[in-house]
Amino acid sequence: MKKLLSLLSFVWSLLVLAQTDMELAKQTVDQNLIKSHIGFLASDELKGRDTPSEGLKIAAKYVESRFVEYGVKKAPGMDSYFQDVPMKKVTPPKEGKVVLGESEYSLSDDFIMMEGDNIELSAKYVFANYGLDADLDGIDIKGKIVVAICGDGESDSPQQWFGQSVAKRKKVSELGGLALIELYNSPQIPWNFLVRYFSGEQIALDEGKEDQKGLTHLWMNRASKDINQKDGDAMLSISGAKNEKFSSQNVVGYVEGSDAKLKDEFIVYSAHYDHVGIGQANAEGDSIFNGSRDNAVGTVTVLTAGQNLAKNPTKRSGLFVLFTGEEKGLLGSQSFVDNSPIALDQIVYCFNSDNGGYNDTSKATIIGLTRTTAQEMIIEACKAFGLEAIEDPAPEQGLFDRSDNVRFAAKGIPAPTFSMGFTAFDDEITKYYHQASDNPNTLDYAYLEKFFRSYVYACRMIGNAKKAPFWIDGDKYYEAGKELYK
Repeated sequence: MKKLLSLLSFVWSLLVLAQTDMELAKQTVDQNLIKSHIGFLASDELKGRDTPSEGLKIAAKYVESRFVEYGVKKAPGMDSYFQDVPMKKVTPPKEGKVVLGESEYSLSDDFIMMEGDNIELSAKYVFANYGLDADLDGIDIKGKIVVAICGDGESDSPQQWFGQSVAKRKKVSELGGLALIELYNSPQIPWNFLVRYFSGEQIALDEGKEDQKGLTHLWMNRASKDINQKDGDAMLSISGAKNEKFSSQNVVGYVEGSDAKLKDEFIVYSAHYDHVGIGQANAEGDSIFNGSRDNAVGTVTVLTAGQNLAKNPTKRSGLFVLFTGEEKGLLGSQSFVDNSPIALDQIVYCFNSDNGGYNDTSKATIIGLTRTTAQEMIIEACKAFGLEAIEDPAPEQGLFDRSDNVRFAAKGIPAPTFSMGFTAFDDEITKYYHQASDNPNTLDYAYLEKFFRSYVYACRMIGNAKKAPFWIDGDKYYEAGKELYK
């Protein structure tokens, strides 16, 4: 009997090896299963999967259950599928004043609080250009307030500035700075829009220890008044703010690679599983923002890849990561790259999936398609299932910098986002994007089957490629990648 079982196992191995990645991609992608997954994750019962909410916790448990069912394991070094993401609910201050030198600035009119708590502080301030690592080198900021310009002097995207601000704040704190003030001036997001956004309750990462308050971090309206960009004396007075700590979870699964050497390289297959919860009712009286497109589709894309690779692993190992708090500012992905269970230089690619909607079912839109050397593999995978892979048709939207992929890109990891086919941000997109109308019964599941198969096929080709994909030479993240993998 043992000899017979060994023979059958050997024959099965040969049959699997004889199958192409395209054929293997078809095996586990089923239209009815897709409909079942999305129907649950985007159901009214989960109430829009807000961060935090009971609906989001249920969605996390659902993903965990599917991982267990498919044979997707816990990641190395993790004792569960859940990666804790410490967060806090921030109520903005009611009163505030900042004095820099001889000039006084008021809350809302002149500045908003990005991070921190109530504070009374008098100290020296130092101007540090953009507040980047190179700008802070050689400057003694211990016990001082740092004043810097938003961004890095290259990107004009406020969305990207948010991510850069997190890194600046962390660096200033590590160097012993007392506070960070960034000078903001961008026509893309006018100051009154920022004030309106930050006037309500916010969700943020909890960066401090239990007995510590986070570093005070302000954005100041550079366009409202002249701000002296020299060292001097400063005073901060902020009151009425409140911070309530809580935890949310990223869900992380793992499939070991089949190649003795390449299994030490990891591909991250990622999506966010949160949405925006309950909002204002529409004309039909529906107030639940179900998030079928954004991002139950992306979540199920990753689940489908996990199911497929668990059955027939690729040479490289796979990490399947579902992020919390994307809609609150890419929080789960920021926490993941800062606390990855796998060394970042072992993560050779991140294949993210995020969606706003679709208006062309003959296409798959890949944000960053032409920015990595995996381009031809992705194009081939889509073509195999009747879809045309296209690059971002709306660069003015800054979509590459608005999804979780950018957290990996900033570390140097090649990271495009695989999205449903759209050729413009038109009425067909905005009809469902962050709307209560984005329900599971509005989706084209025949199209989604092609879309999911294309993603899984691309995953298989990338996971089995002789050489790991990398940034195209000249890309803005090319040098960061060279530094990471040196």
